[in-house]
Amino acid sequence: MKRCVIVGGAKIENYGRVKSHLKPSDFMIYCDGGLKHMEALEATPDLIVGDFDSFENPNLPVETISLPCEKDDTDTIFAVKEAMKRGFDEYLLIGVVGERLDHTLGNVYALLMLDSNGRHGAIVDDYSVMEIVSDGTAYVNDRCSYFSLINISGTARGIMVKNAKYPLENAEITPEYQYGISNETLPGKTAEITVKEGRMLLIKVY
Repeated sequence: MKRCVIVGGAKIENYGRVKSHLKPSDFMIYCDGGLKHMEALEATPDLIVGDFDSFENPNLPVETISLPCEKDDTDTIFAVKEAMKRGFDEYLLIGVVGERLDHTLGNVYALLMLDSNGRHGAIVDDYSVMEIVSDGTAYVNDRCSYFSLINISGTARGIMVKNAKYPLENAEITPEYQYGISNETLPGKTAEITVKEGRMLLIKVY
């Protein structure tokens, strides 16, 4: 199945970097203010959702879901839920990290929601790529400047980090003490990260 790309209204400055992650086959959902990025991204919408409080409804000839302004979900979270209903397994969120810390955190936690539902999601911004590490192994190549492991959900145990400047073996990280920040992949190597119990947010900075 196609990957679902959800575009939010946060600022994007390096369009070239963000566009490099897009594929012609992506199913594009633009959320309200995310429509301001449509021309620069050169990707037409397959679905538009929003309450249109920050961007006027362009009335394009594509499927559009108009939402009320007063609701439990942000436009971005609604889009994530709608895409899950439609059966997408892979997600890329762009334009969702910015000046509004409340929206930024809510969107980062959407990665946990996707992981809890057996879906894989990633967030790309001007500087980094973020994803959840739970089951399986995550890899970080040496083109990455830094990578960090942040605990955003309970206690994580059995954390292993190999081929990195600061390796970990059977480590435990709690939300209260974040010591997995600013690690580096060894030159010529690919770092390997596994978590036996819990979930970690992996942030790769390029």
